[in-house]
Amino acid sequence: MIETVVESIRVSLVTQHRVVILREVDGDRHLPIWIGPFEAEAIAMVLQGVGSARPLPYDLLTAVVSELGASVMSIIVNDLNQDVFYARIILDHAGSEVLIDSRPSDAIALAVRAKIPILVDESVMDRAGIRLGDEDDDVEGRPQMTDELGQPVDEEQLSAFRDFIDSLDLDDFGKPRSG
Repeated sequence: MIETVVESIRVSLVTQHRVVILREVDGDRHLPIWIGPFEAEAIAMVLQGVGSARPLPYDLLTAVVSELGASVMSIIVNDLNQDVFYARIILDHAGSEVLIDSRPSDAIALAVRAKIPILVDESVMDRAGIRLGDEDDDVEGRPQMTDELGQPVDEEQLSAFRDFIDSLDLDDFGKPRSG
């Protein structure tokens, strides 16, 4: 398993779609995952230290898990099938590990609230992880997508992600977003 952190949430200026960018802690790959606007807002609120007047569903889930005597241990983005990511929430209940299927966006929103590790299965990172290269790496001036060995990724393999990444303004990548 590869530990990651939420690097940022970006919005395509062209399509208004949102993507959460996970960055591997001990490496230089990034994992872009498309998410919905409500999930993006829920994650961004925590990252920016903004609270809500009433509990959001992820706050409610955290409270319910705790009240039932369990704790959220980590989340895992565990599969990628036909450009769809899958995740699991891992709970500890009375010393037993409980796995709950989840959408990655919901699992990540829970993870940032519970301050737990966000893990990515190595096979998922190998297939969908990207390295954001220098602009000189690509004649068109866009980030070069490479696999774990630094070889170019087959364009058809992740065409949806390529189109989305191309629509992002990466000049401010990694800088904190303003409110």
